[in-house]
Amino acid sequence: MAQRRLTDFYVRRRPGPCTMSSRVKPTWCTPSPAKLASRAPAPTPCGSRKRSRPRAEPACDESTQDEPSPPARRRLKLSADVVPDPGSPATPGSRQHSSPGKKTKKATLSVHQLASLAPQEDKVPSKVIFSELKSCLQRARELGAQVQELRASAQKNDAEETKTNALETEGNPAGPCSLPGSGEKAPAYQRFHALAQPGPPGLVLPFKYQVLAEMFRSMDTIVGMLYNRSETVTFAKVKQGVQDMMRKRFEEHNVGQIKTVYPSSYRFRQERNIPTFKGDVKRSDYQLTIEPLLDQEVGITVPQLTASCLLQRRQVFRQNLVERVQEHHRIFLASLNPPMVVPEDQLTRWHPRFNVDEVPDIEPAELPQPPTTGKLATAQEVLARARSLMSPRMEKALSDLALRTAEPSSPASSSPALPATPPATPPASLKGVSQDLLERIRAKEVQKQLAQMTRLPEQEQRLQRLERLPELARVLRSIFVSERRPALTMEAACARMVGSYHVAMSPGEMEKHVQLLSELLPNWLSLHRIRTDTYIKLDKAADLAGVTARLASLARAEEVL
Repeated sequence: MAQRRLTDFYVRRRPGPCTMSSRVKPTWCTPSPAKLASRAPAPTPCGSRKRSRPRAEPACDESTQDEPSPPARRRLKLSADVVPDPGSPATPGSRQHSSPGKKTKKATLSVHQLASLAPQEDKVPSKVIFSELKSCLQRARELGAQVQELRASAQKNDAEETKTNALETEGNPAGPCSLPGSGEKAPAYQRFHALAQPGPPGLVLPFKYQVLAEMFRSMDTIVGMLYNRSETVTFAKVKQGVQDMMRKRFEEHNVGQIKTVYPSSYRFRQERNIPTFKGDVKRSDYQLTIEPLLDQEVGITVPQLTASCLLQRRQVFRQNLVERVQEHHRIFLASLNPPMVVPEDQLTRWHPRFNVDEVPDIEPAELPQPPTTGKLATAQEVLARARSLMSPRMEKALSDLALRTAEPSSPASSSPALPATPPATPPASLKGVSQDLLERIRAKEVQKQLAQMTRLPEQEQRLQRLERLPELARVLRSIFVSERRPALTMEAACARMVGSYHVAMSPGEMEKHVQLLSELLPNWLSLHRIRTDTYIKLDKAADLAGVTARLASLARAEEVL
């Protein structure tokens, strides 16, 4: 590019014919696409880089110049049925230009059309609103009728369920577990507490009985502390201590339940003139005092409630709770078809269908109440007070009358009668089955349940091992086949079996299974003691299916015993 001379600057600054034209300030208006196309930039004679101002358009008349410029934002496009406001900027005389990218159409209405549409706009919405209100009212009436029908059916179902529950409660001595003092159903962790206990099954107590046993333990601890330091034990002191230990409510009815289960544990009295350090209890008020009943030991003047005594009393209380559950269990066994009888000393677990957590609550015993020194309130108190004023003949006549009226209403026997065995009515699904066959099946089931309830913990553990032996025999034979050895050490074989079995076990427990396997099948598996190691030798040529079948039959035979 050739370098320009300095004199070129002055040539460009000289006024030319293009600069001599008068500059008129143009009127701002939105240009149309046609005008933009016709107004193309003409090349200027001078080589100036400055963009020249646009020329004034003489086509714009005075009416267009006097109009205000349209707003920068376009107004919202209205639908055709909506009448535009006559005072809005979109009047018939106004001119609107669309941008090149968007083309909009706007309907313009005359004065006669506006006058004809005005009464229609006033009439049509009123008809629409009236029909809508009428349909909504009809719909509300239909919904109200449906609600009344649903409410009546719900009340009828509730009444039927209440009646059914009442009949079930009368027929079942161990009714459904519910919260004490209310008709609400107990939560699941209380109703199925016995099923969630760890360890082998045994004589598990219900949840409410275990809570009562824990209350007795806490109460015995507090009473022992106060009694050993020769302090008068009151219920207020014991209540506060037990609630702090258990984080549960402890009331007088719980003390009554403890007295029902263990009557010889405490002596209860109502005493007054006991020093208290609380403002709400006066010294002259009667308070329930608790005194533990202890065996008098030789050479000890004042017995103490020691730790061994606390442990012994706790065991006695638990045994009394178990005896109460056994009584309900015995009634349940007598109601079965056919009835079952299990000796109490041989019972090691409950019947599978006996719901332990639905055992009824313990009835609280009556505790001593403070003497009433107020006015006479009932007729019985009046008669008791006036008994001393009666003549002997009148008193004898009243007593005879009381005996004659009490005889018909007295119960025939106070001992609870066992429920009668319902008649054997086979269900519809067993129609056509021989009655002898059903009796044999029921007898076998009773025998199996009886053996299960009287089984010792050692026998239960042996039975569990026998059930695992068929699978362990397959695992042990596959280990010998993969190792390709005639004999393996006990440690190596047990380690491989622990890693291959689907249940987690320790090597020591697996060794007991191998020893039991060699005891039951000595011809198939043998143990050889050489110095400090024990070697296992297995007959790989024997039929594995026959071995597993033999082990399964031994497990079934052991289960019946």
